[in-house]
Amino acid sequence: MKDTSSQFIAGIIPARYASTRFPGKPLAIIGGKTMIERVYSQARKALELVYVATDDERIYNAVAGFGGSAVMTSDKHQSGTDRCAEAVGVIEKLTGKKTDIVINIQGDEPFIKPEQIRQLVSCFSEPSVDIATLVKKITPGENLFNPNHPKVVIDLNGNALYFSRSVIPFVRDADEDKWLLKHVFFRHIGLYAYRTVVLENITRLPRSPLETAESLEQNRWLENGFRIRTAVTEFDSFSIDTPADLQKAEELFGEFS
Repeated sequence: MKDTSSQFIAGIIPARYASTRFPGKPLAIIGGKTMIERVYSQARKALELVYVATDDERIYNAVAGFGGSAVMTSDKHQSGTDRCAEAVGVIEKLTGKKTDIVINIQGDEPFIKPEQIRQLVSCFSEPSVDIATLVKKITPGENLFNPNHPKVVIDLNGNALYFSRSVIPFVRDADEDKWLLKHVFFRHIGLYAYRTVVLENITRLPRSPLETAESLEQNRWLENGFRIRTAVTEFDSFSIDTPADLQKAEELFGEFS
């Protein structure tokens, strides 16, 4: 095991303005503060170095306005991972330090727990870990068959085998309403971390067949031989994708604050 305290870790929050379902959502107000400020504040509880990576001056100025750090990136990126890869180069120039590990923090999850970020960082105490992400056990009462909640199967060492919007594995000889009693299913929590050299490599890869079929970019990495270490979190995630989600977030704000 290796102590991660000597490694230079950067938390990066990709944030774009032009969301199809909710334009400008990083600047949406939750409990009197913008969503991007709430995400940033939660991340800073776990990491010393946090930057917002954006393609929009309105978001950049909002981050500067609350005293946060931000960098401008291209508006051509197809994913937050791609935006992180560009941002890390800018951050290294600004800090004068080589970044060892990048934590990709979702910009639409204002209730992200600092414990989740720390748990992800701890995965890199093993030198063999190149990419890490979080998973959560699916419990009775949850909709196991919701395609908007990707599932993941893992090997005995905690490495991801495959991500799918379908329910995996299929439980033979049991009714679907009994599956959660027969097997432990995991739901993917979309928080990633990468060693910087690996981040550079995976963003150069072309889209892959399984990624295209599932619309899950992490399958591209698996198809190309990269391993993704998972850590099981007890905390759920709540992402804001639509104005309706924002209303729910306002209702939940008192509970999480």
